[in-house]
Amino acid sequence: MTVDEHIEALDVAGKALADAADAVGPDAGLPTCPGWRIRDLLRHTAMVHRWATGFVAEGHPSFRPADAEPDLDGDELLAHFRAGHALLVDTLRAAPTSLECWTIMPGASPLAFWARRQAHETTVHRVDAECAPPAHDAGPVDPVLAADGIDELLGSFHSRRRSRVRTPEPRVLRIRATDTGDVWTVRLSPEAPRTRHGGEEAEAAADCELSGPAGRLYLTLWNRLPEGAVAVAGDASLARLWRETSGIVWS
Repeated sequence: MTVDEHIEALDVAGKALADAADAVGPDAGLPTCPGWRIRDLLRHTAMVHRWATGFVAEGHPSFRPADAEPDLDGDELLAHFRAGHALLVDTLRAAPTSLECWTIMPGASPLAFWARRQAHETTVHRVDAECAPPAHDAGPVDPVLAADGIDELLGSFHSRRRSRVRTPEPRVLRIRATDTGDVWTVRLSPEAPRTRHGGEEAEAAADCELSGPAGRLYLTLWNRLPEGAVAVAGDASLARLWRETSGIVWS
């Protein structure tokens, strides 16, 4: 996906998140984020959007901690979220391709990194908001965006030393998107996972394979769908291992 496509996905997801939050109200619980309510989701995502905007707008060359989550609620919180989301979208659209700033993980460029990361941050949280009662009806994730997000999750987040998805002995987990044709081979061991997208390994033997439409795989790997949402072949303990140890938390 291009930078412009990621920014467009961010724009669409943020507006949909706000609309879903407005429809159910700040007290609605989030089945996909146990212990959180809509207000918690809005406070967190508003904070992240402004944090990301700072790196792009000001070109910070090193890590800077985020400000505290806003102590707002109700209509004021929703307006704060909408304003911060719009500012992030506008800032990314106005940023030069030569942008230099700190990033969480390597990317094609700092601008490409932040556009991609915030597109997926906001898409996953859009689904969280849409799963809140009484609707419980999250819209689908575009297959191309989903495949891109799977690639980010496997190839970037879980290639880092902090990943907890590990096995005592070498094992192979395969992820196969049946609609886009994308295949990822994840090599598990006592070290951080190593992922290959496509290539000859895509048809080699695997200990466990998760398969299904890219959108459902994306939400399954982000632990937003229950067990059984995608097909599991082979050693199901690796699917459980993913669910139990792959969570990404803000720190």
